Amino acid sequence: MERQQIQSGDYVVIKAEEDGVSVIGLTRGSDTKFHHLEKLDKGEVLLAQFTEHTSAIKVRGNAKIFTRYGEIDSEMKK
Repeated sequence: MERQQIQSGDYVVIKAEEDGVSVIGLTRGSDTKFHHLEKLDKGEVLLAQFTEHTSAIKVRGNAKIFTRYGEIDSEMKK
């Protein structure tokens, strides 16, 4: 599968499949740091955008993640 680079301005949609899903925004630059945290309950949806400050988004918990490249299911570590 060809790897495509996510551009600044791209959106992702995260839908929680359980209570307590964490969505964490990570900064750009030489030191990657957490800059934002959201907690979602089952059924809640978050639209997130990559920006000049956000280079990565981490999802912890069971959720569906929708991007222009397709759909991904995250899973909680067992």
